[in-house]
Amino acid sequence: MKLDKGYLASHPDGEGYFGKYGGAFLPPELVDHFRAISDIYERVSKSDEFIRELRGIRKHYQGRPTPVYHARNLSEAHGAPIYMKREDLNHSGAHKLNHCMGEALLAKHLGKRKLIAETGAGQHGVALATAAAYFNLECEIHMGEVDIEKERPNVTRMRILGCEVVPVSHGLKTLKEAVDSAFEAYLKDPENSIYCIGSVVGPHPFPKMVRDFQSVVGLEAKEQFAELTGGLPRHVVACVGGGSNAMGIFSAFLEDEGVELHGVEPLGKGTKLGEHAASLAYGSEGVLHGFNSIMLRDEDGDPAPVYSCASGLDYPSVGPEHAYLAELGRTVVGGATDAETIDAFYELSRLEGIIPALESAHAVAYAAKLAERRPGESILVNLSGRGDKDIDFVVEKYGLPD
Repeated sequence: MKLDKGYLASHPDGEGYFGKYGGAFLPPELVDHFRAISDIYERVSKSDEFIRELRGIRKHYQGRPTPVYHARNLSEAHGAPIYMKREDLNHSGAHKLNHCMGEALLAKHLGKRKLIAETGAGQHGVALATAAAYFNLECEIHMGEVDIEKERPNVTRMRILGCEVVPVSHGLKTLKEAVDSAFEAYLKDPENSIYCIGSVVGPHPFPKMVRDFQSVVGLEAKEQFAELTGGLPRHVVACVGGGSNAMGIFSAFLEDEGVELHGVEPLGKGTKLGEHAASLAYGSEGVLHGFNSIMLRDEDGDPAPVYSCASGLDYPSVGPEHAYLAELGRTVVGGATDAETIDAFYELSRLEGIIPALESAHAVAYAAKLAERRPGESILVNLSGRGDKDIDFVVEKYGLPD
Protein backbone atom coordinates (compact mmCIF):
# COMPACT_ATOMS: atom_id res chain seq x y z
CA MET A 1 0.00 0.00 0.00
CA LYS A 2 1.09 3.59 -0.60
CA LEU A 3 -0.35 6.93 0.47
CA ASP A 4 -1.45 9.67 -1.90
CA LYS A 5 1.10 12.24 -2.97
CA GLY A 6 1.03 15.26 -0.73
CA TYR A 7 0.38 13.20 2.41
CA LEU A 8 3.10 14.88 4.47
CA ALA A 9 1.88 18.36 3.54
CA SER A 10 -1.71 17.56 4.51
CA HIS A 11 -1.09 15.53 7.70
CA PRO A 12 -1.68 16.46 10.39
CA ASP A 13 -4.57 18.84 9.79
CA GLY A 14 -4.63 22.37 11.22
CA GLU A 15 -5.67 21.09 14.65
CA GLY A 16 -2.93 18.49 14.77
CA TYR A 17 -4.98 15.41 13.93
CA PHE A 18 -4.01 12.35 11.93
CA GLY A 19 -7.50 11.03 11.39
CA LYS A 20 -8.89 10.79 14.91
CA TYR A 21 -5.47 10.65 16.55
CA GLY A 22 -3.41 13.58 17.80
CA GLY A 23 -4.76 16.99 18.80
CA ALA A 24 -3.76 19.13 21.76
CA PHE A 25 -5.41 18.38 25.10
CA LEU A 26 -3.93 21.11 27.28
CA PRO A 27 -4.54 23.00 30.52
CA PRO A 28 -6.10 26.39 29.64
CA GLU A 29 -2.99 28.28 30.77
CA LEU A 30 -0.87 26.50 28.15
CA VAL A 31 -3.15 26.81 25.11
CA ASP A 32 -1.71 30.16 24.01
CA HIS A 33 1.88 29.01 24.56
CA PHE A 34 1.47 25.93 22.38
CA ARG A 35 -0.36 27.93 19.74
CA ALA A 36 2.56 30.37 19.68
CA ILE A 37 5.01 27.47 19.26
CA SER A 38 2.91 26.12 16.38
CA ASP A 39 2.58 29.49 14.67
CA ILE A 40 6.24 30.39 14.89
CA TYR A 41 7.29 26.90 13.80
CA GLU A 42 5.13 27.10 10.68
CA ARG A 43 6.53 30.52 9.87
CA VAL A 44 10.17 30.25 10.90
CA SER A 45 10.87 26.68 9.75
CA LYS A 46 10.14 27.68 6.15
CA SER A 47 12.41 30.72 6.21
CA ASP A 48 15.70 30.71 4.31
CA GLU A 49 17.59 31.77 7.44
CA PHE A 50 16.27 28.87 9.59
CA ILE A 51 16.78 26.27 6.86
CA ARG A 52 20.28 27.50 6.08
CA GLU A 53 21.33 27.51 9.75
CA LEU A 54 19.89 24.04 10.42
CA ARG A 55 21.55 22.60 7.31
CA GLY A 56 24.86 24.06 8.44
CA ILE A 57 24.45 22.46 11.86
CA ARG A 58 23.59 19.11 10.26
CA LYS A 59 26.71 19.16 8.08
CA HIS A 60 29.36 20.86 10.19
CA TYR A 61 28.31 19.88 13.74
CA GLN A 62 26.25 16.69 13.59
CA GLY A 63 28.36 15.08 10.87
CA ARG A 64 25.50 14.38 8.47
CA PRO A 65 24.81 12.61 6.25
CA THR A 66 25.22 9.36 8.17
CA PRO A 67 25.92 6.38 5.90
CA VAL A 68 23.80 3.43 4.80
CA TYR A 69 25.78 0.23 5.35
CA HIS A 70 25.32 -3.24 3.84
CA ALA A 71 25.61 -5.68 6.75
CA ARG A 72 26.99 -8.55 4.66
CA ASN A 73 27.73 -11.01 7.46
CA LEU A 74 24.31 -10.51 9.07
CA SER A 75 22.70 -10.81 5.64
CA GLU A 76 24.46 -14.11 4.97
CA ALA A 77 23.44 -15.45 8.37
CA HIS A 78 19.74 -14.80 7.76
CA GLY A 79 19.23 -15.16 4.01
CA ALA A 80 18.35 -11.68 2.81
CA PRO A 81 20.27 -8.45 2.09
CA ILE A 82 20.12 -6.29 5.24
CA TYR A 83 21.19 -2.64 5.14
CA MET A 84 21.45 -0.21 8.03
CA LYS A 85 21.01 3.53 8.26
CA ARG A 86 23.81 4.37 10.70
CA GLU A 87 22.21 6.92 13.03
CA ASP A 88 24.54 5.55 15.70
CA LEU A 89 27.20 7.64 13.91
CA ASN A 90 25.23 10.87 14.31
CA HIS A 91 26.91 13.19 16.85
CA SER A 92 25.93 12.20 20.42
CA GLY A 93 25.26 8.63 19.29
CA ALA A 94 21.65 8.50 18.15
CA HIS A 95 18.98 10.02 15.93
CA LYS A 96 17.73 12.22 18.78
CA LEU A 97 20.02 15.15 17.95
CA ASN A 98 18.17 15.62 14.65
CA HIS A 99 15.12 17.06 16.38
CA CYS A 100 16.90 18.42 19.45
CA MET A 101 18.99 20.84 17.37
CA GLY A 102 15.82 21.88 15.56
CA GLU A 103 13.89 22.40 18.80
CA ALA A 104 16.74 24.35 20.37
CA LEU A 105 17.02 26.53 17.27
CA LEU A 106 13.28 27.18 17.51
CA ALA A 107 13.69 28.05 21.22
CA LYS A 108 16.31 30.62 20.19
CA HIS A 109 13.82 32.21 17.79
CA LEU A 110 11.15 32.20 20.53
CA GLY A 111 13.54 33.95 22.94
CA LYS A 112 13.49 31.09 25.47
CA ARG A 113 16.34 30.63 27.94
CA LYS A 114 15.75 27.07 29.16
CA LEU A 115 15.10 23.67 27.59
CA ILE A 116 13.10 21.14 29.64
CA ALA A 117 12.53 17.51 28.67
CA GLU A 118 12.19 13.92 29.78
CA THR A 119 14.40 11.00 28.84
CA GLY A 120 14.19 7.23 29.15
CA ALA A 121 17.36 5.68 27.78
CA GLY A 122 19.12 9.01 28.14
CA GLN A 123 19.72 9.52 24.41
CA HIS A 124 17.20 12.36 24.16
CA GLY A 125 18.62 13.87 27.34
CA VAL A 126 22.18 13.74 26.03
CA ALA A 127 21.08 15.17 22.67
CA LEU A 128 19.15 18.04 24.26
CA ALA A 129 22.00 18.80 26.66
CA THR A 130 24.29 18.88 23.62
CA ALA A 131 21.95 21.28 21.82
CA ALA A 132 21.67 23.46 24.92
CA ALA A 133 25.46 23.71 25.16
CA TYR A 134 25.68 24.60 21.46
CA PHE A 135 23.12 27.42 21.81
CA ASN A 136 24.24 28.48 25.32
CA LEU A 137 20.89 27.65 26.93
CA GLU A 138 20.01 26.12 30.30
CA CYS A 139 18.87 22.49 30.26
CA GLU A 140 16.83 20.42 32.71
CA ILE A 141 16.22 16.71 32.08
CA HIS A 142 13.78 14.58 34.09
CA MET A 143 14.62 10.88 34.31
CA GLY A 144 13.14 7.98 36.26
CA GLU A 145 15.34 6.53 38.99
CA VAL A 146 15.12 3.06 37.41
CA ASP A 147 16.47 4.44 34.14
CA ILE A 148 19.14 6.48 35.91
CA GLU A 149 20.46 3.24 37.38
CA LYS A 150 20.31 1.39 34.03
CA GLU A 151 21.76 4.19 31.92
CA ARG A 152 24.52 5.65 34.11
CA PRO A 153 26.89 6.46 31.21
CA ASN A 154 24.28 8.77 29.67
CA VAL A 155 23.51 10.38 33.03
CA THR A 156 27.20 11.18 33.40
CA ARG A 157 27.33 12.57 29.87
CA MET A 158 24.37 14.88 30.57
CA ARG A 159 26.00 16.23 33.70
CA ILE A 160 29.34 16.77 31.95
CA LEU A 161 27.45 18.77 29.31
CA GLY A 162 26.13 21.08 32.05
CA CYS A 163 22.59 19.70 32.28
CA GLU A 164 20.61 19.42 35.51
CA VAL A 165 19.31 15.83 35.81
CA VAL A 166 16.16 15.61 37.94
CA PRO A 167 15.54 12.10 39.37
CA VAL A 168 11.89 10.98 39.30
CA SER A 169 11.01 8.71 42.20
CA HIS A 170 7.24 8.19 41.96
CA GLY A 171 5.26 5.46 40.22
CA LEU A 172 7.32 3.00 38.21
CA LYS A 173 10.16 5.54 38.08
CA THR A 174 10.56 5.19 34.31
CA LEU A 175 9.68 7.11 31.14
CA LYS A 176 5.98 7.84 31.71
CA GLU A 177 6.70 9.33 35.13
CA ALA A 178 9.62 11.33 33.67
CA VAL A 179 7.22 12.89 31.13
CA ASP A 180 4.78 13.76 33.93
CA SER A 181 7.55 15.41 35.94
CA ALA A 182 8.98 17.37 33.02
CA PHE A 183 5.56 18.66 32.03
CA GLU A 184 4.92 19.83 35.59
CA ALA A 185 8.25 21.68 35.60
CA TYR A 186 7.38 23.37 32.30
CA LEU A 187 4.00 24.48 33.68
CA LYS A 188 5.81 26.54 36.33
CA ASP A 189 7.57 28.81 33.82
CA PRO A 190 6.30 28.54 30.23
CA GLU A 191 7.35 32.15 29.54
CA ASN A 192 11.08 31.49 29.77
CA SER A 193 11.29 27.77 29.01
CA ILE A 194 10.21 25.38 26.28
CA TYR A 195 9.28 21.75 26.71
CA CYS A 196 11.29 19.86 24.07
CA ILE A 197 9.36 16.62 23.66
CA GLY A 198 11.61 13.67 22.86
CA SER A 199 9.49 11.87 20.29
CA VAL A 200 6.53 12.17 17.89
CA VAL A 201 4.19 12.36 20.87
CA GLY A 202 2.62 15.10 22.96
CA PRO A 203 0.27 17.93 22.01
CA HIS A 204 0.28 19.48 18.55
CA PRO A 205 2.62 20.70 17.03
CA PHE A 206 5.23 18.30 18.46
CA PRO A 207 4.29 15.09 16.58
CA LYS A 208 4.53 17.03 13.30
CA MET A 209 7.55 19.08 14.30
CA VAL A 210 9.64 16.13 15.49
CA ARG A 211 8.67 14.12 12.38
CA ASP A 212 9.74 17.00 10.16
CA PHE A 213 13.10 17.37 11.91
CA GLN A 214 13.67 13.60 11.77
CA SER A 215 12.71 13.34 8.07
CA VAL A 216 16.36 14.00 7.22
CA VAL A 217 16.98 10.34 8.08
CA GLY A 218 14.53 9.06 5.48
CA LEU A 219 15.56 11.53 2.79
CA GLU A 220 19.22 10.57 3.14
CA ALA A 221 18.51 6.84 3.39
CA LYS A 222 16.34 6.74 0.29
CA GLU A 223 18.96 8.44 -1.86
CA GLN A 224 21.82 6.40 -0.38
CA PHE A 225 20.00 3.08 -0.80
CA ALA A 226 19.30 3.90 -4.45
CA GLU A 227 22.98 4.71 -4.99
CA LEU A 228 24.00 1.37 -3.47
CA THR A 229 21.40 -0.87 -5.10
CA GLY A 230 19.75 1.04 -7.93
CA GLY A 231 16.28 0.87 -6.36
CA LEU A 232 14.16 0.96 -3.22
CA PRO A 233 14.20 -1.43 -0.27
CA ARG A 234 11.43 -3.99 -0.12
CA HIS A 235 11.15 -3.47 3.64
CA VAL A 236 11.99 -0.60 6.03
CA VAL A 237 12.27 -1.56 9.70
CA ALA A 238 12.49 0.66 12.80
CA CYS A 239 11.79 0.29 16.51
CA VAL A 240 8.77 2.11 17.95
CA GLY A 241 8.38 3.42 21.47
CA GLY A 242 7.04 6.93 20.94
CA GLY A 243 8.29 6.49 17.39
CA SER A 244 10.51 9.40 16.32
CA ASN A 245 13.21 7.36 14.58
CA ALA A 246 10.58 5.29 12.80
CA MET A 247 8.65 8.32 11.53
CA GLY A 248 11.93 9.86 10.44
CA ILE A 249 12.83 6.99 8.14
CA PHE A 250 9.26 6.03 7.18
CA SER A 251 8.41 9.55 6.01
CA ALA A 252 10.47 9.25 2.81
CA PHE A 253 8.80 5.98 1.76
CA LEU A 254 5.13 6.57 2.63
CA GLU A 255 4.16 7.23 -0.98
CA ASP A 256 6.20 4.36 -2.46
CA GLU A 257 4.12 1.39 -3.48
CA GLY A 258 5.84 -1.90 -2.77
CA VAL A 259 7.85 -0.67 0.21
CA GLU A 260 6.58 -2.29 3.41
CA LEU A 261 7.10 -0.27 6.59
CA HIS A 262 7.54 -2.25 9.81
CA GLY A 263 7.25 -0.68 13.26
CA VAL A 264 8.83 -2.92 15.91
CA GLU A 265 7.39 -2.71 19.42
CA PRO A 266 8.95 -4.09 22.64
CA LEU A 267 7.29 -7.42 23.46
CA GLY A 268 9.31 -7.66 26.66
CA LYS A 269 8.93 -10.89 28.61
CA GLY A 270 5.21 -11.74 28.25
CA THR A 271 1.74 -10.71 27.10
CA LYS A 272 0.31 -9.53 30.43
CA LEU A 273 0.11 -5.84 31.30
CA GLY A 274 3.38 -4.80 32.89
CA GLU A 275 5.40 -7.37 30.92
CA HIS A 276 5.72 -5.40 27.65
CA ALA A 277 5.23 -1.96 26.10
CA ALA A 278 3.52 -2.95 22.84
CA SER A 279 0.88 -0.22 22.62
CA LEU A 280 -0.25 -0.82 19.03
CA ALA A 281 -0.46 -4.58 19.50
CA TYR A 282 -2.35 -4.59 22.80
CA GLY A 283 -3.66 -1.07 23.41
CA SER A 284 -6.85 0.93 22.86
CA GLU A 285 -7.69 4.55 22.15
CA GLY A 286 -6.99 7.05 24.92
CA VAL A 287 -5.55 10.44 25.83
CA LEU A 288 -2.18 10.71 27.54
CA HIS A 289 0.21 13.65 27.90
CA GLY A 290 -1.94 15.95 25.79
CA PHE A 291 -2.64 13.78 22.71
CA ASN A 292 -5.07 11.09 21.63
CA SER A 293 -3.59 7.81 20.40
CA ILE A 294 -3.45 4.10 21.14
CA MET A 295 -2.31 3.35 24.67
CA LEU A 296 -2.01 0.52 27.14
CA ARG A 297 -4.68 0.88 29.83
CA ASP A 298 -5.47 -0.88 33.06
CA GLU A 299 -8.92 -2.00 34.29
CA ASP A 300 -9.75 1.57 35.34
CA GLY A 301 -8.76 3.01 31.97
CA ASP A 302 -5.60 4.61 33.33
CA PRO A 303 -2.15 4.21 31.74
CA ALA A 304 -1.00 0.68 32.43
CA PRO A 305 2.43 -0.25 33.80
CA VAL A 306 4.87 -1.05 31.01
CA TYR A 307 8.19 -2.83 30.72
CA SER A 308 11.06 -3.22 28.28
CA CYS A 309 14.74 -4.03 28.61
CA ALA A 310 15.20 -0.86 26.50
CA SER A 311 14.50 2.24 28.59
CA GLY A 312 13.70 4.34 25.52
CA LEU A 313 10.78 2.10 24.55
CA ASP A 314 8.91 1.60 27.84
CA TYR A 315 6.14 4.14 27.20
CA PRO A 316 2.41 3.25 27.50
CA SER A 317 1.34 5.05 24.31
CA VAL A 318 2.65 5.72 20.80
CA GLY A 319 2.86 8.68 18.44
CA PRO A 320 -0.55 9.51 16.93
CA GLU A 321 0.75 9.24 13.36
CA HIS A 322 1.87 5.68 14.06
CA ALA A 323 -1.62 4.86 15.33
CA TYR A 324 -3.12 6.39 12.17
CA LEU A 325 -0.76 4.64 9.74
CA ALA A 326 -1.31 1.28 11.45
CA GLU A 327 -5.08 1.77 11.27
CA LEU A 328 -4.81 2.55 7.55
CA GLY A 329 -2.73 -0.56 7.03
CA ARG A 330 0.22 1.44 5.72
CA THR A 331 2.52 0.12 8.41
CA VAL A 332 3.00 -3.42 9.70
CA VAL A 333 3.02 -3.72 13.49
CA GLY A 334 5.80 -6.08 14.56
CA GLY A 335 7.64 -6.86 17.75
CA ALA A 336 10.70 -8.36 19.40
CA THR A 337 11.03 -9.91 22.84
CA ASP A 338 13.77 -9.12 25.33
CA ALA A 339 15.42 -12.46 24.58
CA GLU A 340 15.40 -11.85 20.81
CA THR A 341 16.72 -8.33 21.37
CA ILE A 342 19.66 -9.43 23.52
CA ASP A 343 20.55 -12.10 20.96
CA ALA A 344 20.49 -9.44 18.22
CA PHE A 345 22.56 -7.07 20.36
CA TYR A 346 25.35 -9.63 20.56
CA GLU A 347 24.94 -10.96 17.02
CA LEU A 348 25.32 -7.55 15.38
CA SER A 349 28.26 -6.77 17.64
CA ARG A 350 30.10 -9.98 16.75
CA LEU A 351 29.18 -10.26 13.06
CA GLU A 352 29.54 -6.60 12.06
CA GLY A 353 31.54 -4.87 14.79
CA ILE A 354 28.59 -2.59 15.61
CA ILE A 355 27.24 -2.47 19.17
CA PRO A 356 23.63 -1.25 18.86
CA ALA A 357 21.46 0.50 21.42
CA LEU A 358 18.95 -1.91 22.96
CA GLU A 359 16.18 0.12 21.32
CA SER A 360 17.76 -0.36 17.89
CA ALA A 361 18.49 -4.02 18.65
CA HIS A 362 14.72 -4.61 18.66
CA ALA A 363 14.67 -3.57 15.00
CA VAL A 364 17.71 -5.73 14.22
CA ALA A 365 16.06 -8.75 15.87
CA TYR A 366 12.88 -8.25 13.87
CA ALA A 367 14.83 -7.75 10.63
CA ALA A 368 16.60 -11.07 11.17
CA LYS A 369 13.24 -12.84 11.58
CA LEU A 370 11.84 -11.01 8.56
CA ALA A 371 14.83 -12.02 6.44
CA GLU A 372 14.19 -15.68 7.22
CA ARG A 373 10.50 -15.35 6.36
CA ARG A 374 11.13 -13.36 3.18
CA PRO A 375 14.45 -14.67 1.82
CA GLY A 376 16.19 -12.52 -0.77
CA GLU A 377 14.06 -9.41 -0.16
CA SER A 378 16.03 -6.30 0.74
CA ILE A 379 15.63 -4.85 4.24
CA LEU A 380 16.66 -1.37 5.42
CA VAL A 381 16.94 -1.04 9.21
CA ASN A 382 17.12 2.27 11.01
CA LEU A 383 19.99 1.65 13.43
CA SER A 384 18.81 4.52 15.60
CA GLY A 385 21.55 4.54 18.24
CA ARG A 386 24.74 3.01 19.56
CA GLY A 387 24.98 0.76 22.58
CA ASP A 388 27.68 2.38 24.71
CA LYS A 389 24.99 3.33 27.19
CA ASP A 390 23.76 -0.27 27.50
CA ILE A 391 26.86 -2.42 27.74
CA ASP A 392 27.20 -2.40 31.54
CA PHE A 393 23.51 -3.18 32.04
CA VAL A 394 23.47 -5.95 29.42
CA VAL A 395 26.57 -7.73 30.70
CA GLU A 396 25.48 -7.43 34.33
CA LYS A 397 21.94 -8.68 33.70
CA TYR A 398 22.39 -11.15 30.85
CA GLY A 399 26.08 -11.98 30.89
CA LEU A 400 28.38 -12.54 27.93
CA PRO A 401 27.44 -15.26 25.43
CA ASP A 402 29.63 -18.33 25.08
